[in-house]
Amino acid sequence: MTFILASNNMGKHREFKAILEPYGFGLVPQAVAGVNFEVNEDGDTFEENAYLKASTVAQYTNFPAIADDSGLCVEALDGAPGIYSARFGDVGWNDVQRYEYLLKKLEGVKDRRAKFVSCICCVFPNGTVLRARGECPGRILTAPGGEQGFGYDPIFAPDGYEQSFAELGDDIKNQISHRARALAEFQKELEKYDAHR
Repeated sequence: MTFILASNNMGKHREFKAILEPYGFGLVPQAVAGVNFEVNEDGDTFEENAYLKASTVAQYTNFPAIADDSGLCVEALDGAPGIYSARFGDVGWNDVQRYEYLLKKLEGVKDRRAKFVSCICCVFPNGTVLRARGECPGRILTAPGGEQGFGYDPIFAPDGYEQSFAELGDDIKNQISHRARALAEFQKELEKYDAHR
């Protein structure tokens, strides 16, 4: 089975592909499938935004589309940046500017608890919808570390580790991350769907 990934984020594409390929699933980025527009993510939750992306791309391509909406939720910031993680701070900021802005907001804050959240939605052309959610608890470091990964990876250390996601590397991250956990749940949902087709 081949899915269209409803995203142009190549970091997400690498992670999805690495996790889905062992199950025998193909993955095509939306741009390769001819979807040359960004879906307006105006939902109030990760789940709503994932559905908006997947349903739009499935309708446009007539292929099963899979989307992930994910973000970083920081306890001391009342769950921010949350669904606005990719748009945190000023318009046009890059990943480094966003995580430096977050670190500045946490200067002097002792409670560094945070979690990454990933909500996956898959929409089939026949209207079937599969959903899954994964969370990875951890803490915000006081300074960035590592050069792998993307987004907030350099400042987030998952529970049980001293290093950031950007230092741990893809092999470990793809086993314990929020997206890995959501995809493991998605795999279970997909197996149920296949069994009843």
